[in-house]
Amino acid sequence: MPTRPPPPPSLLSAASAAPPYKDVRSLARGLDVLKALNRAPGGQASTTDLAKACGVHRTTVKRLLETLRAEGFVRHGERDGQYYLTFEVRRLSEGFEDDAWIDQVAAPLMKASVRELLWPCDLGTLESGFMVVRESTHRWSLLSQHRAMIGEKMPLLVTALGRAYLAACSDAERQALIALLAQRNDWLGEMARDQCAVQRLVDETRARGYATNEGEWIREAEFAAVAVPVYCAKRLLAVLNMVFPKAAVAPHELQERYVPALQRLAASIGSGSRSWLE
Repeated sequence: MPTRPPPPPSLLSAASAAPPYKDVRSLARGLDVLKALNRAPGGQASTTDLAKACGVHRTTVKRLLETLRAEGFVRHGERDGQYYLTFEVRRLSEGFEDDAWIDQVAAPLMKASVRELLWPCDLGTLESGFMVVRESTHRWSLLSQHRAMIGEKMPLLVTALGRAYLAACSDAERQALIALLAQRNDWLGEMARDQCAVQRLVDETRARGYATNEGEWIREAEFAAVAVPVYCAKRLLAVLNMVFPKAAVAPHELQERYVPALQRLAASIGSGSRSWLE
């Protein structure tokens, strides 16, 4: 019985060597413009400012903005050449499902806390050796000097968020995290390899009852922060911080007013999350 001949080699090689999809450069640039506009004060900026922020020619940015305007994602500002975000941008996230306790419990409590804390707060969870901001009150606090903090990655050893997590987690988890960081060939790895300094940092944080940083993170050298863990029953759920310019808050005010308020907020988030996590 005759057999079907194999396909020509040219067809086999063409199928196996099919090139990967190429990046759509215009889409990437359009997303960069949206990100830059989101980081701008009030979600509003000029074409020139956005061109500088994205490293793209002003004419290209203008064309991208007009495309985004036609799709309803941005509108013209009051001044010529100015654009601002619309609520259509928020609709893009409606299909994204995050941990329910963050959206249903943490976010409303954090928003309500702005009246008492005044200074902005971040809620962070551990991810790949960094604390990642999952919710933030920077968009609600009138004292905030940052924008678009959600998704920001915070180093463990030089931020209050990271230090609070290291002091609150189990010894086994902390050792694994430090071992992971110690493999890096940068300043984070160098810090992690100093085991005595790491242990001293953990001991000081535990003795104090909350974590601090006073500008040790070079990228945010002008700002300080305090942070406390968030527990759901005995489970370490997240870490909550409060951020402020260095010297803006007196030490006694920090200890007597802000840290207790932050601890109460953390306790409320933890207890309110039980029904979502059981």
